[in-house]
Amino acid sequence: MEGFLSLVNRIVLLLLVASSGLGKCCHAYSYSRSDFPEGFVFGAGISAYQWEGAVNEDGRKPSVWDTFLHSGNMDNGDIACDGYHKYKEDVKLMAETGLHAFRFSISWSRLILNGRGSINPKGLQFYKNFIQELVRHGIEPHVTLCHYDHPQYLEDDYGGWNNRRIIKDFTAYADVCFREFGRYVKFWTTINEANIFTIGGYNDGSSPPGRCSFPDRNCLLGNSSTETYIVGHNLLLAHASVSRLYKQKYKDIQGGSVGFSLFAINFTPSTSSKDDEIATQRANDFYLGWMLEPVIYGDYPDAMRKTVGSRLPVFSEEESEQVKGSSDFMGIIHYITASVRNNEMNPSLSEIKDFTSDSGVSINISSLKDKYVGSPWAMEGILEYIMQRYGNPPVYILENGKNMKQDLELQQKDTPRIEYLDAYIGAVLKAVRNGSDTRGYFVWSFMDLYELRTGYENSLGLYSVNFSDPQRKRSPKLSAHWYSGFLKGKTTFLGSQGSMQSMSNFSSSS
Repeated sequence: MEGFLSLVNRIVLLLLVASSGLGKCCHAYSYSRSDFPEGFVFGAGISAYQWEGAVNEDGRKPSVWDTFLHSGNMDNGDIACDGYHKYKEDVKLMAETGLHAFRFSISWSRLILNGRGSINPKGLQFYKNFIQELVRHGIEPHVTLCHYDHPQYLEDDYGGWNNRRIIKDFTAYADVCFREFGRYVKFWTTINEANIFTIGGYNDGSSPPGRCSFPDRNCLLGNSSTETYIVGHNLLLAHASVSRLYKQKYKDIQGGSVGFSLFAINFTPSTSSKDDEIATQRANDFYLGWMLEPVIYGDYPDAMRKTVGSRLPVFSEEESEQVKGSSDFMGIIHYITASVRNNEMNPSLSEIKDFTSDSGVSINISSLKDKYVGSPWAMEGILEYIMQRYGNPPVYILENGKNMKQDLELQQKDTPRIEYLDAYIGAVLKAVRNGSDTRGYFVWSFMDLYELRTGYENSLGLYSVNFSDPQRKRSPKLSAHWYSGFLKGKTTFLGSQGSMQSMSNFSSSS
């Protein structure tokens, strides 16, 4: 039963956990912004569907998220934070906070309504205005081209990411973005969380476009045995195509870089047995190496090729060369750690072979010991693993943050979030001092958003948003003051007692 549990559902369950007591961290030392290398960037982020709203305004057409949520009568991002109308106010808050950079995504179906063809002039103007507003305030734009939300039209027309035709359309869309925004944007991420997007959308059916083979998951279409790998392959080829386009046409003129984003779980063996140790490496190969290994070395991990066999697409020699080295940086998104147990069994003929059963592991998220602070050592572990196994590529932590229940009255003094950020930023500093080529850290999220799958029940924002207020009023939480103080040179203390001391420095301004 464990083998068929949705990874995405398990991640969501873990992110929903928030405790009210103070936790303890395994380290205690002081650090400040100046301890990080020159050029290390600190920021925060949002995504288009979770922040913009204005779902039917100025020509925008549906993405797969619109269809998925409305068909299931779930909370949706029709209005969200109304960032489409309030972007100037939000940029002012970013500048006051002291952000060096801001990560956001472009809605493909707002810029190019059907995913290909003519540009929507109003969508184009919005993104130009937003980007220029950031630059005027001294904030570096970091742009993601696809954050789970490809146009529904392409899904209906030819199956979206299941069809290689999307590589051409995605490359043409990226070409528009590079041409129109590249004067100001120097950091581009092609695909957000490519591994989790693929597992959720095509293996588990728990996120758009909701395809799978499991009758108990309300999937009307899909094949979990093959589509997960086909989509992952097409994502890698599309990323490589966009990267090649940028290098050939724009890099010499604009001087920017193109990266790829993956969700990284820190895996540890459940026991000291050899089987669990091997299973842990297999989990790393399936969940991270699946897409990181082709980008670094040009092919899938041996463990995947051996296990998945003919269901795993094969790179031609030319494709392998294009994918290899196609990322100027890796965008790492990290929230959780998990223990791994070997689960290799001979499946009966009636069982469906899917990504989870192929991996041959059971993942236990209940191993997270400290629900308050999390496991900052896991951040160090992931960065160390990437450094040692993949040649220490440049890394940006594009998302990391603390989830709490949405409560406008209580969340203003969000001490668990301060404790969490304090510990994890300190862990990043330790990794950098140990040799990791990590170059930036982005808090998720700058403000409370429509959270994908959990709606408005939970929040990760530094700023609260009153979603009951038609004006969507923003208010700083204590964590916003803490992060602002850190960015402006205040010393912070890694460890619960130190965090409380540091927090008191900013409580009066709250």
